[in-house]
Amino acid sequence: MSWKEVTIMSQRIEFIDMALQDGANISELCRRFKISRKTGYKFLNRYKTEGFRGLYDQPRRPINNPNRTDKQIEKLILGLREEHKTWGGRKLKQRLEDLGHRNIPSPSTITTILQRYDKISLQASQKRQAFIRFCAERPNDLWQMDFKGQFQARDGTCHPLTILDDHSRFSLCIAACRDQRKETVKEQLEKVFSVYGLPLVILVDNGSPWGDHADSVHTSLTVWLMRLGIRVVHSRPYHPQTLGKEERFHRTLKEDVIKDCSDRTVDECQGLFDRWRRVYNMERPHQALNMKVPSKYYKMSHRPFPINLADIEYHDIDFVRKVQNQGKISFKNKDYKVGRAFIGQSVEIRPTNKNNVFDVYFINHKISQFTMT
Repeated sequence: MSWKEVTIMSQRIEFIDMALQDGANISELCRRFKISRKTGYKFLNRYKTEGFRGLYDQPRRPINNPNRTDKQIEKLILGLREEHKTWGGRKLKQRLEDLGHRNIPSPSTITTILQRYDKISLQASQKRQAFIRFCAERPNDLWQMDFKGQFQARDGTCHPLTILDDHSRFSLCIAACRDQRKETVKEQLEKVFSVYGLPLVILVDNGSPWGDHADSVHTSLTVWLMRLGIRVVHSRPYHPQTLGKEERFHRTLKEDVIKDCSDRTVDECQGLFDRWRRVYNMERPHQALNMKVPSKYYKMSHRPFPINLADIEYHDIDFVRKVQNQGKISFKNKDYKVGRAFIGQSVEIRPTNKNNVFDVYFINHKISQFTMT
C-alpha cells in the first residue's frame, strides 16, 4: 500500500491522522504504510509547523476574516455544498466549524439558504431519521465487509469491495475490483491487514466468495481468515439489514461517487474512491458519531498481520481428524460432513453435554456438529 501518485495525498493525510493519536507508534505506522521513518517524520514535522500546507502543494487562504459579510458566509456554505452535493445543514455547519470558520449559522438556517438557491428541495429538507446506534464496543472488534453490487465502467465491470469498522464507521477499504473472486478479495484484505492490522470478527453475507449455499457457510477464503485468528460471522439469510452499516454506507457511496463513474475506467474509479474515502473518514461529520468524523473514533489494531501462518495445534490428538474428499471426516467408522472448504485441514471433534452429540472445531472456531448414530 505504498504512496502511489493517484492516492498520495489521501495516504499522507491518513498517516498524519493516525500518527497524532495518543500512544501512536510512529515506527510501526511507517512500516504499515511502507514508508521510511525519515519520510514519516518529515511529513509529521511539516504538518506540525505548516498544517495541511505542508502536505498539499497549493496556496491556502486565511479561514478567519473578522470583516466577513453574510454574503461571504453564504458563499462558504454554497461552495462546500457544491463540493459535497448530498450534505445537509448539520454536516455543512460541522465541517465549516471543523475548518475553523466562525459565526456559522444554525443547520436550519443553512437549509433555508440551500432552499433559496435551489440547492435542496423542500421534501428533502424535511426528511427525518431516527438514529439508534448499535455498535461494537471498540475499534476492530467487528468489521463489516461486502460488495456494492456492480456497475459498468468504460473499460469493464467494476465491483466495489468495501470494509467498514463497526465501532467507528471508519472506511478501511473501497476497492474497485474487476471481479468478485476469492483471490481478488484476499489480495485486498492482505493490503488492509498490512496497514490496519487484524480485527477480532468480520461480518459477511452468505453469498460468494465468503459463503457457499450448496455445501456450507464456509469457503477457502473464510478458512484463511480463521487461520489468522479472525472469527467469521455470516448475516442471516435474506436479511441484508444485518449488514446495516454497510448497506447505509453503500447508499452514500452510490449517491456521492458511483453515479459519476459510468464514463470512467475502473482505475479512474479507484482514484475517485480513494479521494472520497479520505473525505468520508476525515472530513464528513457523521450523525451517529455526534457529528464527529470516523477517524476520531478509529485506532489501528494491535494485532499485526503475520508474515507466516501459525501451525495448528489441538489438545487431544485422539479426536483430531483430517478432512477428506467431499469434505467429510471419519469418526468411529462412520463419515460426517463438515464442508469442502476444509478438505486437507485438520479438525478436532469435541464431545458436548448431550449424549452422542459432538462439535467439530477448526482451531478455535466451531464449524459443525453431528449426532453419532
